[in-house]
Amino acid sequence: MDKKLLLKSHFHFIGIGGIGMSALAMGLLKKGYSISGSDLVKNNETNKLENLGALIFTSQVRQNIEFVTSKFTNRLINFVVSSAIKPENEEFSYCKEKNLSIKHRSEILAMLMSTYTALAIGGSHGKTSTSTFLSTILELCTRNSSSITGGIIPIYNSNCHLENTKYLVAEVDESDGTIDKYKSDIGIINNIDFDHCDHFSNLSEVISSFKSFAKNSKKLLLNFDCETSRKNFYSYFKWSNSTAKNVAYAIIPTEINSKYTIGKYYENGNFISNLNIPIPGLHNLSNITAAIAASRMIGVDFIEIKKNLKYLKLPKKRFEFRGEIDERSLYDDYAHHPNEIKETIKLGRLFIEQKNNNEFQKNRLIALFQPHRYSRVKQFCKEFAEELSKADVIYVTSIYGAGEGNEDKITSKIITDLIYKKNKNVSYINNYYEVTKNFHELTQKGDLILNMGAGDCHDFWSILNAKNNLNK
Repeated sequence: MDKKLLLKSHFHFIGIGGIGMSALAMGLLKKGYSISGSDLVKNNETNKLENLGALIFTSQVRQNIEFVTSKFTNRLINFVVSSAIKPENEEFSYCKEKNLSIKHRSEILAMLMSTYTALAIGGSHGKTSTSTFLSTILELCTRNSSSITGGIIPIYNSNCHLENTKYLVAEVDESDGTIDKYKSDIGIINNIDFDHCDHFSNLSEVISSFKSFAKNSKKLLLNFDCETSRKNFYSYFKWSNSTAKNVAYAIIPTEINSKYTIGKYYENGNFISNLNIPIPGLHNLSNITAAIAASRMIGVDFIEIKKNLKYLKLPKKRFEFRGEIDERSLYDDYAHHPNEIKETIKLGRLFIEQKNNNEFQKNRLIALFQPHRYSRVKQFCKEFAEELSKADVIYVTSIYGAGEGNEDKITSKIITDLIYKKNKNVSYINNYYEVTKNFHELTQKGDLILNMGAGDCHDFWSILNAKNNLNK
């Protein structure tokens, strides 16, 4: 996009409330552009945007487009969509009918990235956590860094912190194939896994998408512990948590418990220092190693990094402790792929083991899972059952379709039936209101409840808390 045109531009986001779209809208607002957008539901992000001067519509009708085009006659108006917006969306179809300027969200992010030294985080899992850790390190060590991510970063309490800085940490998404739009100074690939089966047919297509991203990165930083990444890429900087040999950066863990991780840090095979990191979980250690490696690649002093590690926090919805009701602890996690569930349950077990060591009562791990997309359930039903069955008790709710059609009539029963063969303590529960209604029958004191999914399941704590307060 021509940067000169942007000086007199207005942006209208169709579906502005999404975590990625709202971050871009926020960034453009901070850059001084006028913003409008529509979404069917108001949320924290749309409220923040409205408070900063964005015009927000709570419907998606052609009249919104007519209003915007009549109000901003002196500006070039760009209508921004994500791949989640369907052709039949009334605003979108009207824009196409009138030949208005339509941009994909990836074009806007790519344009913003081009004005910074960009560090782009890609990969099948852990992008938001890695972006959060890298953003925190660069903010504290350089005070010269901005961020646009797909999650709420604690240090900014926002998914967007865009200032006139040297560096930009950008989370880039491969789910719709638009990852080839991004050019970066350092491209980071956390791992590669088959997912997003609504867009990709097989793992080879996913790998191909990441290869396009790698070509557009001046330097590539790769997780050496991921076999798929290791076998398919050449000429890159490597990090590892299993070996310090033949890799540029490594943290070899010596202790992982429910509160912190201790490890030995190496660069180019040379031991540098012991590190005490206030985040549990081996998968999180991998993401933190990537963040440290990327920081070192742009010349951040290691002593400064080590000094600021104590301030690292996970983003929202990543093993986020929501609270306790009647001695039952609830954690929210965004896990919606079998390998993410595997790591989340593993981390939950770490917490349970520590609790059981200290208390007479044996605590249980409850997995409460809202499947995300019919295509993903169809593709991975066996893998979901395999990982979820490792919890003590499993409750599976109806599928969050995320706008997908369900021609094959897929239901959650496909998962619960497979789990039942491995673990009899499984039930299908239609929705979170039903879980709330029967909460005390479904759980017991001492339970650690993992509420997992990428849909609206994270409203559960609010629903549960409201009912609990009502009954007091």
